[in-house]
Amino acid sequence: MNLAGNTILITGGASGIGFALAERFIQAGSNVIICGRREDKLQEAKKQYPGLHTKVCDVANPSERVALAKWVKQEFPKLNVLLNNAGIQRRVPIAEIGEEWQEHQQEVAINLEAPIHLSALLLPLLQQQQEAYIMNVTSGLAFVPGSFAAIYSATKAAMHSFTMSLRHQLSKTSIKVIEIVPPAVNTDLGGAGLHTFGAPLHDFADAIVQGISYGEQEIGYGTSNRNRKASREEIDQLFQEMNSRF
Repeated sequence: MNLAGNTILITGGASGIGFALAERFIQAGSNVIICGRREDKLQEAKKQYPGLHTKVCDVANPSERVALAKWVKQEFPKLNVLLNNAGIQRRVPIAEIGEEWQEHQQEVAINLEAPIHLSALLLPLLQQQQEAYIMNVTSGLAFVPGSFAAIYSATKAAMHSFTMSLRHQLSKTSIKVIEIVPPAVNTDLGGAGLHTFGAPLHDFADAIVQGISYGEQEIGYGTSNRNRKASREEIDQLFQEMNSRF
């Protein structure tokens, strides 16, 4: 992929992995749109990159996803990249959820429903472009789940499955489907301070953008590379090793 000359929509693009990737695409010469739930975070991002386009949108809400897609079609008819990055992680034992489902339903909606729905909504526009991409951010936990974040792991495993199926469905079109598979990265996912042990954000983002430029379809980093290439026996061992620490 040529990193320059694209028009890219990044969900959850105001911070963390989304913003780090937005920075690199801007610096490479692409037109970038980011969306997120918080206007203040979007404006902070725009102060750093005045050419950045922003849109307030809660992708957990189906009607807001529809409105976002309509706005993009009207304002950015040359959109050729959808980067489904928005995600949340909650660490709650399943036995403690009880009747309080709303927050956990939001985790499913943001991590799984939103990227599937946005992909469907924007496919007609992407199909009009000579070269287009759908990029889905999953997780190393899609391959070796973390029992401490069971719903998150399940949504990412489902996204891995969806990405494979979508790639096959679109294999005869101009749209390429890429899966970005982060390990633990030093961001505020799940709460401030939970991932300080993780991979440095900028090192990770540099490696991912390099993989995109090389045309890789599934791009991991560090431990996520190990996870996505593991045999079933290795997955079982890695699962036991990781979850014994929590």
